[in-house]
Amino acid sequence: MNAPQPPSDLSGTSAWRVADIEALFAEPFLDLLYQAQGVHRQHFAGNEVQLSSLLSVKTGGCPEDCAYCPQSAHFDTGVAAGRLLLLEQVLEAARAARAAGATRFCMGAAWRSPRARDMEKLCEMVRAVGALGLETCMTLGMLNRAQALALGEAGLDYYNHNLDTAPEFYGEIISTRTYQDRLDTLREVRAGGIKVCCGGIVGLGETRAQRAAFIAELANLEPYPESVPINQLVQVPGTPLAGIEAVDPFEFVRTIAVARITMPRAMVRLSAGREAMDEALQALCFAAGANSIFYGERLLTTGNPQVEQDRALFERLGLRPQPLASA
Repeated sequence: MNAPQPPSDLSGTSAWRVADIEALFAEPFLDLLYQAQGVHRQHFAGNEVQLSSLLSVKTGGCPEDCAYCPQSAHFDTGVAAGRLLLLEQVLEAARAARAAGATRFCMGAAWRSPRARDMEKLCEMVRAVGALGLETCMTLGMLNRAQALALGEAGLDYYNHNLDTAPEFYGEIISTRTYQDRLDTLREVRAGGIKVCCGGIVGLGETRAQRAAFIAELANLEPYPESVPINQLVQVPGTPLAGIEAVDPFEFVRTIAVARITMPRAMVRLSAGREAMDEALQALCFAAGANSIFYGERLLTTGNPQVEQDRALFERLGLRPQPLASA
């Protein structure tokens, strides 16, 4: 195989050209999986998968117009706007996630950015969930430097802020927030001493070339994200993307593999859309280098395979949950 080789670390000094990533996408499917699994084994223990749980701490009413999102106030999807959850409600969910085997607990709020009056409550959530022995992650929209520093000082381990897609396709999906806005938030997250969780969505109507450009944006961040969620579009009635042609399953697996090769030390998370995937497709994603999943009954507002189904699948595949210490 003549495909380009991955950088050896998170330095981001070896830039990936979009053409190189397109060449990876074009590799024979089994060759691509073989290469991705080889890269994976260089940096991670085989057959270990990190289990993360996600809770919506503030649902609906978001002023952004992301065409995929049922929480946008621009679309009629039946998702009602709610208030920020109380600390004890968050802790109850975190304890349940830990009891079910999750090692990372992610908290999401449908905001353009956090309000000043909510920052201390958010920091309390971070401190309390961290005290349970769980890694903490939040996704709250855009952050400024002061907010990032406050969350970092509270002990937040990861902040999720996705690029979603390629720069040249982004305007087809979102108009209320620029690509640069997203990059600026990632910069502030790093300045706050927080690890970056950043990925995107496959199946928005983008081309393979645009998928390659999206992966290039992620892989060329300095450093690239420590955690990379790859989502398959969940088509929710009422959103503009409901009813579009679904992405080819093998193309989704290719995207997982290319993410693994170009970001070898990242946790590559099989995220939204997993409920619609059969077990064979999920197994291919693990073979392609996915080593993290969202685990539990729900994501923010969409379904997710049940815990017992996941446990049964892990047993059949010989997979084991990754312990917190090695996450």
